[in-house]
Amino acid sequence: MTNLTSSAPHIHNATTYDDLADWGAQPDAIEGASHSTGRLLFKGPGNSPETGIWVCTPGRWKIAVPRDEFCHFVSGRARYTSVTGEVTEVEAGTCVVFPAGYEGEAEVIETIRNIYMLA
Repeated sequence: MTNLTSSAPHIHNATTYDDLADWGAQPDAIEGASHSTGRLLFKGPGNSPETGIWVCTPGRWKIAVPRDEFCHFVSGRARYTSVTGEVTEVEAGTCVVFPAGYEGEAEVIETIRNIYMLA
């Protein structure tokens, strides 16, 4: 059951929900051809906050996070490497906060599913 228009938008079974929109190829590709799908759950005034489901296939690209972003990875494996060289490995069950201004590279090793919120 999903209700994206109620006073409390929600998606049941978000870890397996499959009514996802095509969000296209991942820009700034370095290697591979990552492709994204997802479902927007809520977007507030001025696009803040924004929350939803994001699924992405393997590949590697440059990343620049414009706003604070909380990510709860529910499947797959990926590696994020900051411009300072710090590596953050993620897999199912990992929660990460990428602060506004985070830059580096994202590498999806196994297709990931992420429940996210941008502030």
